Amino acid sequence: MRLSKTKLGNYIERVVNLNPDLSYGINDVRGISNTKEIQSTKADITNRSFGSFQIVGPHEFVFNRRTTRMGEKIGLGYNNIGKVFIVTEDYVVFRVADKSLLLPDYLNIFFRRPEFDRYARWDSWGSATEFFNWEEMCDVPITLPPLPIQQKYVDVYNALLANQRAYENSLVDLNTAIAASIEEFKHTAPRVPVGKLLDEIDVRNRDGKISNVQGININKEFMPSVANLSETDLTKYKVVKKNQFAYSAMQTGRDECIRIALFHENEPVIISPAYSVLQVKDKSAIAEYIILWFSRTESDRYGWFISDSSIRASLELVNFFEIEIPLPSISQQEAVVNFYNARNLIQRNIAALGILLKDICPVLVKGAVGEAVSKK
Repeated sequence: MRLSKTKLGNYIERVVNLNPDLSYGINDVRGISNTKEIQSTKADITNRSFGSFQIVGPHEFVFNRRTTRMGEKIGLGYNNIGKVFIVTEDYVVFRVADKSLLLPDYLNIFFRRPEFDRYARWDSWGSATEFFNWEEMCDVPITLPPLPIQQKYVDVYNALLANQRAYENSLVDLNTAIAASIEEFKHTAPRVPVGKLLDEIDVRNRDGKISNVQGININKEFMPSVANLSETDLTKYKVVKKNQFAYSAMQTGRDECIRIALFHENEPVIISPAYSVLQVKDKSAIAEYIILWFSRTESDRYGWFISDSSIRASLELVNFFEIEIPLPSISQQEAVVNFYNARNLIQRNIAALGILLKDICPVLVKGAVGEAVSKK
């Protein structure tokens, strides 16, 4: 079996397929990320004419020639999402010319390697803005295993990708079930002030044993602190344990978001003294149910509405405690919390698969080339 060492330009061809009849419109516009994903565009396209946009068909590639603005990577996408979309004329669209020699799915794996990003940055040209043009793409060196070997490693990648997409589809179903349950409780369950369900506690890191400093974001998630802590006395920081909440009163109005997050991990963390730590005090409430209620955009809008008029637009804890939430029976809460826990597990699996899909690409290409060499 022969191993081909050649230039990519021998196997790809540029595609210029415009949209003059406006078959595709604003809902079909997509952009690409430096992680090689197709995504909703972030550009303002409200006054654009879509006739000059380019159509990207199934199994076609699109890339952004600018590399300096993409985090030292090349923005590139592969249309394996099951639908046609359009991109601006700034992008370059191309496809594999002969699929009997190079599988588009194998080329997608080739592009997703960090080695390709490094090559594209090295071969970019320009001054303030650097470009990786069509000519440079055609000049990319590629070692091409025989088609059966390509297919073997593509099957491995696509199996992982199928698992990720199955998880994503089930996530949509779970979110629908959660939203429907919460909506029913909103109209049928008695309302109880948050202050009757939660207590503020204040346990400090006095012995300094905990060094994992966290904050919370507008997605109601714990995250590593971004503050400069080099000269900070961590013994004054507050301890957060499993099933406790972190709450920030500040900037609720600015962000139109109630900053609250439920901590799920076994090992405790510490947060800034500016935060409040809360825990359930009433056996009629489940912590996961409470965070589900405050994860709704409707709850965020209400929090913004009642936040004060200070420069920080705060929702002080005393006012947060006055918010009333519907409180169904424990069995009803447990039912929707089961959906919540399943969703969290699926989200973790999706994240883990995403990391695996990224890390496995160089392994697959190396494996395919190595197998072809061994069978020469």
